[in-house]
Amino acid sequence: MTSIYILIAIIVILVVLVGLFKDKFNTEVEKPKYNYKRRNFFLSRAEHECYDALVQAVGQEYLIFAQVHLPTLLDHKVAGQNWNAAFRHVSQKSVDFVLCDKAYISPKLAIELDDKSHERTDRQERDQEVERILKGAGMPLLRLENHAKFNPQELAEKVRSALNLS
Repeated sequence: MTSIYILIAIIVILVVLVGLFKDKFNTEVEKPKYNYKRRNFFLSRAEHECYDALVQAVGQEYLIFAQVHLPTLLDHKVAGQNWNAAFRHVSQKSVDFVLCDKAYISPKLAIELDDKSHERTDRQERDQEVERILKGAGMPLLRLENHAKFNPQELAEKVRSALNLS
């Protein structure tokens, strides 16, 4: 009978100890709460000027989307590769603009506006990888140099050429 009381006492002590130290054994980590503020402008000045010229040049034919991340354009679930790794590889990459047909909103052309940041070695490596990825996926890419002013007629011709429509 004494052994039953001892066993009960041990169980009670264990329950009390677990209750006292449960916070020490809690593996849940409280996620940090970040603060954000709204940006005043969605596009940089050069991107906005390019966008306006694109609207004049091809806005009747195509929808123009800005700041498009590659996972929005590309399906990373390709047989024979690690889908999670493939997604992570493109998840932080974007292009400045994408032209889509108006009927199906199907992406037709990616556009990158190259500014001075594209002269950096790390940016050039990133640009080469984006070009490789888009080419492999069959997505044409038009690279435009940022001259701050864009001629809509010249831009329309560059788009047609990039889409092999000229």
